[in-house]
Amino acid sequence: MNIFLSLAIIFVLGILGGFLFEKIKLPKLVWYIILGILIGPSLLNIVDDTLLSLSSYLRQIALVIILTRSGLSLDIQSLKKIGRPAILMCFVPATFEIVGISIFAPLFLGISFIEALLLGSVLAAVSPAVVVPRMIKLMQEGYGKEHCVPELVMAGASCDDIFVIVLFYSFINLVATSTLDAWSISQIPISIITGILLGIFAGILMILFIRYLKLNTIINVIMMLGLSFSMIALETFLKPYFSISSLLAIIVMAFVVNLRKKEQAKEIQKSYNGLWQGFEILLFTLVGIATDVHYAFSKEGAILIGIILLALLFRSLGVFVSILATSFTGKEKLFIIISYLPKATVQASIGAIALSEGLACGTLVLTGAVISILITAPLGAILMDNLYPKLLDRMQSDCV
Repeated sequence: MNIFLSLAIIFVLGILGGFLFEKIKLPKLVWYIILGILIGPSLLNIVDDTLLSLSSYLRQIALVIILTRSGLSLDIQSLKKIGRPAILMCFVPATFEIVGISIFAPLFLGISFIEALLLGSVLAAVSPAVVVPRMIKLMQEGYGKEHCVPELVMAGASCDDIFVIVLFYSFINLVATSTLDAWSISQIPISIITGILLGIFAGILMILFIRYLKLNTIINVIMMLGLSFSMIALETFLKPYFSISSLLAIIVMAFVVNLRKKEQAKEIQKSYNGLWQGFEILLFTLVGIATDVHYAFSKEGAILIGIILLALLFRSLGVFVSILATSFTGKEKLFIIISYLPKATVQASIGAIALSEGLACGTLVLTGAVISILITAPLGAILMDNLYPKLLDRMQSDCV
């Protein structure tokens, strides 16, 4: 099949099916994955091979867009305003979930501890694609404003993704080398530090570009994309000799621009949001295409479902610990726990990387990512949409 016909099928059927799914109150990204499974090699097999060969690059571009949007929208003031629970929500729930998976996955799936950490880092991120639009709606309608419930969830979700992605790329290097010695472990903080420094440098370059050339937003977006791709290329070039987290650098670059050039950052973010609308369809459909349906319905697939559900309990406990000794009511705490259930964006963007890298656990990791999306995205969306009027109070004043 011609690559353009494959893209036409993905975009046209993706948009139409996504529209129908939203009408029945389900996340459209669930349809994108189902569409990918239907047209992929596991079932109808009507996707052009050229598109399949390009899928890893397209997913990486989608990840760049996701990370840049996270950096541009990261609101330090909200974190400061809400305080301790907002900071804890950035990493504690994900850490609890990774711990849960690292306990049960080696026992029931027979994988190594390092592979379990990698699987955990893929499954542990909350989905801004499902959560953020709902939190914005609650803020507009005045629900949960007294104690800043929507703001807490939004701030925590953005940072949660960043935390998990940094861990994922640290763990994948450990799995690839099959070593857990002092040198391998030391590469994790080194890659984080160098990634932050590289991101600050790229952010300063971007600020100078905006300040002195005064070009339009589209050119600024192209420049930011160019810097992002350059940092990924630099990491690839230096990988045999030196560790740099280019993805962390991309987030830091976007954050630095947002910190110093807020008005321009807002305009750049709008353009990235537009890019994401197209890449969202591609990303989730390509993940569905890459999924081995037969493996998903095997014994390992059934075990994965059980582990994902157990991990959600660990995650919920992590959320509860994060908001202990706060002014949130019992109902608000329950809503916050529910809001941290959905998974989608990060799982789709990094779930297939272990498979494309040729790791032994690649199929397992990708299948786990897809199953977690199909279970938690509809579950979280349905629970949030139906329970927020019962769990959150409505008021017009600002949160305190």
